[in-house]
Amino acid sequence: MEFDLIIKNGTVIDGTGAAAFRADVAVQDGLIVAVGHDLGAAQKEIDAQGCIVTPGFIDIHTHYDGQVTWDKDMRPSVNHGVSTVVMGSCGVGFAPVRPSDHEKLIRLMEGVEDIPGSALAEGLTWDWETLPEYMDSIAAKPHTIDVAVQVTHDPLRVYVMGDRAVSDQAATQQDIAEMQRLTREALQAGAIGFSTGRSDVHRSADGDWTPSSEAGSAELEGIAHAFQGLSHGVLQAVNDFNLEREADDFDAEFDLIEGFAKAAGGRPFSLSLMQRDFAPDQWHRIIDRTERAVEQGLNMHLQTAPRGIGVITGLQCTFHPFIGFPSYKAISQKPLTERVAIMSDPAFKKRLLQEKSEKVAGDGTSVPPITDLLLAAIDYVAGKTFLLDDNPNYEQSAETSVYAMAQAHGQSSLGMLYDLMLQDGGEQLLYFPIYNYTDMNFEAVHTMMTHPRAIMGLSDGGAHVGTICDSSFSTYLLTYWARDRQSGPKLAVEEAIRKLTSEPADYLGMSDRGRLSVGLKANINVIEFDRLRLFAPQMVKDLPAGGQRLLQDAAGYRSILVAGREVLANDVLTGAYPGSLYRAGQAQTTV
Repeated sequence: MEFDLIIKNGTVIDGTGAAAFRADVAVQDGLIVAVGHDLGAAQKEIDAQGCIVTPGFIDIHTHYDGQVTWDKDMRPSVNHGVSTVVMGSCGVGFAPVRPSDHEKLIRLMEGVEDIPGSALAEGLTWDWETLPEYMDSIAAKPHTIDVAVQVTHDPLRVYVMGDRAVSDQAATQQDIAEMQRLTREALQAGAIGFSTGRSDVHRSADGDWTPSSEAGSAELEGIAHAFQGLSHGVLQAVNDFNLEREADDFDAEFDLIEGFAKAAGGRPFSLSLMQRDFAPDQWHRIIDRTERAVEQGLNMHLQTAPRGIGVITGLQCTFHPFIGFPSYKAISQKPLTERVAIMSDPAFKKRLLQEKSEKVAGDGTSVPPITDLLLAAIDYVAGKTFLLDDNPNYEQSAETSVYAMAQAHGQSSLGMLYDLMLQDGGEQLLYFPIYNYTDMNFEAVHTMMTHPRAIMGLSDGGAHVGTICDSSFSTYLLTYWARDRQSGPKLAVEEAIRKLTSEPADYLGMSDRGRLSVGLKANINVIEFDRLRLFAPQMVKDLPAGGQRLLQDAAGYRSILVAGREVLANDVLTGAYPGSLYRAGQAQTTV
């Protein structure tokens, strides 16, 4: 028999956590059909000498809900070995939707996930109303990689409740019954789960709370009942436990989401976990309550990231230290080259640095109040802000911070930030790890991601396009945690691969992928592990309506296969689009 493809001479890391071994991998009709030696002939061979051969990576937390309707390439995830993404995180999405609510959902996504509204307005095809119709629309379009869809609480609530959904009104029993019915309908059509968002940081572009953030326990538990009796589906929530409100609501909020998880009848549930500077011990409380819930029989997991959740700042970005200064606000709408020319005038710099930042958060804006707190503590911010060179280091010390640079140059922190942002024609980008870096190291990150209930997540691929560039987390996990970290604990490469493959597959119930095993889908990565690397983030103007986004390239991916077809070769997209819609609870196809 002549196979479609054989990957030869590689070191197989099969995704289970087992030790690496030398073997060839044969592919036929989009499936893995043999793993071993002397397998025979094939129409195509990939020489994996010097490479590791792994299952394709699975990203459980992305926001490609809009991008997937117009973009077949699915960058940046495809550039980092990810061949399956789960969309619809944090409760925001675009289905179900009535035509009259298109703009409402765009404003919501623009505010919560920092995706330009103009790009969404031009790019979204809107050839759906219900969530099953949305899935059909995605399935009909070509993509490099596979996608799975979650039911998202915000559009569901708007669809059922109309204007009452955004006016802080409780859902009626009739509303809850209808949301439950629609969720069940979507799950039976192949939706992989349901997500809700309860974060004060998440606002619409008009500054409103998200519809789901104010939902009560009766509503959440009523929706979760849609999972009962089903053998598939997960639940996901993001919650900052009302940090920006006056009272300590932690236990009440955790009780609420615990009841939500319990009502789903044993289905897996995941909660975002991160270390927040303004509540540095909260993550310990989250872990403690999760462990107690697991002891009581709940199937709870914690979504963690392998590095700081980092805000990228610069003159091209959504946020930077000068957005509230009157002199900057007067020129903020000018093209970058004009702003740089004006800001290069010493007199302009002197005048601006004598000003005070005006309030940027408040009514009518999606900017969260935490931004004003940070702008008022600029020395603190500068002490955690770093340059990322072409080989970016995300675990730097205070000695390399912008604050240290300012001290060495006899400047104020603001003055140093000002000068740095003007470098490279105003394209210089600075990195501020807003979460997971309270202690100025990754010891907390290691504790979080190696916890028994942890699963890798929080890449936010497709979102925060002018603020965050964390969708490279898979490449970072391999390069830093499994290879390069010099101080502190590391991960074995086999464990790192398991965290990117079989662990998320098992959580999601994706039994057809996540391991290099005969009979599973041939989503496979061939990686030159020794030369695998990240480049610095860069701003690229390639969204609809001229919108821009942060991208981060990698090198070292010799081949990325989806259903046995090569979508990336030597770090370059091939123009093949074998990706498909993953329908949970249904038989999967490889074409």
